[in-house]
Amino acid sequence: MPRRSPHPACALAALLLFLLVPVAGAPAARPLPRPSRKAGPLHPLDLRCEYRADPLGIDKTAPRLSWKLESGRRGERQTAYRLLVASSREKLAREEGDLWDTGKVAGDQTSGLAYGGRPLTSRTACFWKVRAWDAKGEPSAWSEPATWSMGLLKREDWQAEWISYRDEAPLHKSRDALYLPPPRLYRTEFRAEKPVRRAVVYASALGIYELHLNGKRVGDALFTPGWSDYRRRAYYNAYDVTSLIAGGANALGAVVAEGWYSGYVGYGLLVGYGPNRVGRYFYGKTPALLAQLEIEYADGSRQTVASGREWKVTDRQPIREADIIMGETHDARLELPGWDRPGFDTAGWATAIRAAENGSTRAVYSDSAGDREVELGFVEPRLQAYSGPPIRSIEEIKPVRMLEPQPGTYIFDLGQNISGVARLKVKGPVGTRVQLRFGEMLHQDGRLMTENLRRARATDAYILRGDPEGETWQPRFTYHGFQYVELTGYPGKPGLDAVTGIVQHSDTPLASSFECSDPVMTRFYQNAVWTQRANFFEVPTDCPQRDERLGWMGDAQIYARAATYHADVAAFFTKWMDDVTEAQLPNGAYPDYAPYPMFHGSAAGYGTAWTDAGIICPYEIYRAYGDTEIIRRHWYSMKRFLAFRKRRSPTLRGVAAGNGWGDWLAVGQNTPIEFVDAAYFAYSAKLMAEMAEAIGAEADAAEYRKLFADVRARFTEDYVQPDGRLKVDTQTAYALGLWVGLFPEAQRPGAAARLAEMVGANNGRMATGFLGTRPLLPVLTANGQHELAGRLFQSREFPSWGYEVVNGATSVWERWNSYTKEGGFHNPSMNSFSHYAFGAVTEWMFQSLAGIDTDGPGYRRIIIRPGPPAADAGRKPEPVHWVKASYDSIQGKIASEWRRDGGKFELAVTVPANTTATVYLPASRRAGITEGGRSLDRAEAVRFLRMEPGRAVLEIGSGTYRFVSQAEK
Repeated sequence: MPRRSPHPACALAALLLFLLVPVAGAPAARPLPRPSRKAGPLHPLDLRCEYRADPLGIDKTAPRLSWKLESGRRGERQTAYRLLVASSREKLAREEGDLWDTGKVAGDQTSGLAYGGRPLTSRTACFWKVRAWDAKGEPSAWSEPATWSMGLLKREDWQAEWISYRDEAPLHKSRDALYLPPPRLYRTEFRAEKPVRRAVVYASALGIYELHLNGKRVGDALFTPGWSDYRRRAYYNAYDVTSLIAGGANALGAVVAEGWYSGYVGYGLLVGYGPNRVGRYFYGKTPALLAQLEIEYADGSRQTVASGREWKVTDRQPIREADIIMGETHDARLELPGWDRPGFDTAGWATAIRAAENGSTRAVYSDSAGDREVELGFVEPRLQAYSGPPIRSIEEIKPVRMLEPQPGTYIFDLGQNISGVARLKVKGPVGTRVQLRFGEMLHQDGRLMTENLRRARATDAYILRGDPEGETWQPRFTYHGFQYVELTGYPGKPGLDAVTGIVQHSDTPLASSFECSDPVMTRFYQNAVWTQRANFFEVPTDCPQRDERLGWMGDAQIYARAATYHADVAAFFTKWMDDVTEAQLPNGAYPDYAPYPMFHGSAAGYGTAWTDAGIICPYEIYRAYGDTEIIRRHWYSMKRFLAFRKRRSPTLRGVAAGNGWGDWLAVGQNTPIEFVDAAYFAYSAKLMAEMAEAIGAEADAAEYRKLFADVRARFTEDYVQPDGRLKVDTQTAYALGLWVGLFPEAQRPGAAARLAEMVGANNGRMATGFLGTRPLLPVLTANGQHELAGRLFQSREFPSWGYEVVNGATSVWERWNSYTKEGGFHNPSMNSFSHYAFGAVTEWMFQSLAGIDTDGPGYRRIIIRPGPPAADAGRKPEPVHWVKASYDSIQGKIASEWRRDGGKFELAVTVPANTTATVYLPASRRAGITEGGRSLDRAEAVRFLRMEPGRAVLEIGSGTYRFVSQAEK
């Protein structure tokens, strides 16, 4: 009898595994890199402003600047720098820092340097470069120039008005029928009669918008201006459009869709939240546009084109439906060629109105907090420059196969679960309607599995205009989570090129690589990266496919540190933490997700460990990037949260209040909420003490150190027994207690032994959920159980990470049992196959297996501590015996590649310029260690520190090294 599979071709899954994992070759065929002996000068590169390359329209008047350093010489460091900021490229080229010239400044700082020059005002263009002096006092060449520009810093800088269309439609009231109004087109014309020096457009929307100028789309960002609490705050974006301005007549246009503002959000429709319980209108009823084009002419004169009542608006355009969750419908017969070009005939278009002219719309709003009347008419929000990385189309994926489960129904398999849209290529008669549906999995009979989408329609449609040359279409205002695309209504039989997957997510640059001797776990790393990419979509969503896609706080805090390894997420979390602080509840608690358009679960709006994300996420960004500004920016908010925790628990005990999400999706073991709450109370206090020290808030640091000690003492009294066992006897309880440091030193060994015993008693399997899984492997490794951690990591048995991979997963599942061979799909209505929380184990993969970690904040000092599991010829799968990993840190690229070959251990290490590293090299004795074929005494930039049991401890400067030692088997 054939084995059941989540899709009908297990053989294909196995084939894809080896196609997608390029590490199946024998480790002996992979020689470790030789250290470079080529000397090279110090060179600054990768200049960033507020973590972004050449950002436009920022609103921080003392923006932070950073750069990285490269050198071919070992032990190289920066001893001084000089930074120039000029008001033009020409002045910068002449080395005229008319905005800021630091002069030669002694020091090694390369990140988080706050601008300290002339006060920056609205619209200022800034051009900058840096040079560095090396350890010998020799200056580098100047870096390549970089730039940033200031946004509109004052409300009076805005001449534009919020505009909309006359909206007389009644509020939708039916939960049984979708309401999907078409987006609106807006346009105006203007003339530019003189040579243009610079042109910038600033834009925002209540909804999401796309700008056009003279027939071309402006920029490549999607879902702008971004998601916020539109009743209080809206983001705006800036675009340099100098090259798009034409001499004479010009046309500026925009497409505005509902987006998060008035469209369907989360599970609102499913559970009956929002005005009229219809799952939409969470912020308002009618989308609006704000746009301001500013032209600076070569003669110094200026012209402003601003949204106002002279603009025209229409809904007579081809996009008939556009909703982030429900999908998009495009009728190509209604296309308006030239609508965004000058001279277009706007007969039949209406005149735009000021958004406030639509007047008041009141409705009863319902959610878990009860019913209340709300205003859905226009409320002018405070404007804030968008500080995160934009959502973009990142790459294209061609299908690997096409199925036809029934005549006329075609399913395209991308071979990878992604977030984004499908581009359609089609040729056929006018009026033909082609429908695209999306799913992550297939049923056994080949049908698309959509039960886990719940009320998300996730359906796109295209109606052909009948072009004999063929037609190509790609949605613009929706996205989906999918691996499979179902095509129906297609004229004829499609070829494999009829569908292309377009990967879309926030453009967080990938920062790491990981391979190991176990191809299943190498594939799992790739799955985790893909899942992060799919869910770092404007906010850290829980899933990209179903009717949810909310910025769940518990998932984010569990995973934040792993996220920093996979991609550069500093700007992403900088933006999202503003949303988190904005969503903070009046009592000081942080809600379960952010932004927070609706209460869910209990009326309290928060759950322990979820609420603590407001502390944990800033801390992890501080640790990874050395960022103290994120602490200062949210310090008052975080202090309010700790005050809330203290008020809620004057006895310093854990409390079962709010939503009881707890150790979400644990397998067979329940850890009481009171216990979880006590552990997280202590954890938040501990992190607050460290962050207070980082910003020099000594009084606060002392207060929070004492609070941590007091909570820990209460925890010991309530839960810890003399032998180290806990009164709450679950894997998660021990993992959390050891992780946070809640056990007295004398009881710690007993607790660690009991945790290992519990795993063994569970047939060597985990029983942890979201909260217990992140710390489980790290605390095992830290407490002498690294071999057990390795076995759990490599397990293929349910529940495990490997189990997902061998069952065809290309992303991380929400549930350990999202699919099992015995039971098929588990709980289809609450099942995501792209959910990053359990992917938090990649933090352990980098820190404890590859051995890359920071020693203090920001990787100025680095730890290289490879963790080879002991060789065990009888264990299946064979223990990992080589790893190749790299991480592009805020300081530069760090690499650790190790291989165990019998009693010999080889380690290749790369450390970026301007840093040092402590290397913990597996070794039985000092005498047998070489670097680059030389003894340690002759190795350049290597200092022997000491021997520890089973390893030598070395200090190295920047550069690439190759160590060989004799390690105990």
